[in-house]
Amino acid sequence: MASKKQVTTIDEYIKTVPKDVQPLLQGIRGTIRKAAPDAVETISYEMPAFKLNGRFLVSFAAWKHHVGMYPIPSGTEAFKKKISEYKGAKSTVRFPLDEPVPYDLITQLVAFRVKEAQKHR
Repeated sequence: MASKKQVTTIDEYIKTVPKDVQPLLQGIRGTIRKAAPDAVETISYEMPAFKLNGRFLVSFAAWKHHVGMYPIPSGTEAFKKKISEYKGAKSTVRFPLDEPVPYDLITQLVAFRVKEAQKHR
């Protein structure tokens, strides 16, 4: 959904999506920041991403009908049951644009990934 223009910040990325989707992305971003306050924002594979201790934590992106979140295989595997209604392709969680975003689930996924990142310091 984001334009093909090369973006270098999450703010720039969010500006490339339709206005009605921007608050959803800001909400997801804020939820991630709250769950991982020491994480660093970046762009990875042309998507908003967060790193902790130099390691990938999680990323997300807007698509035509959903927002995809990518907590890598460990996050999707550990939360298999909780994310079953949002399951996308391998390592992908899809939140439909026409449904409420489960911010509490995002918090849990990110907290799980933070614990993993802290183990690998």
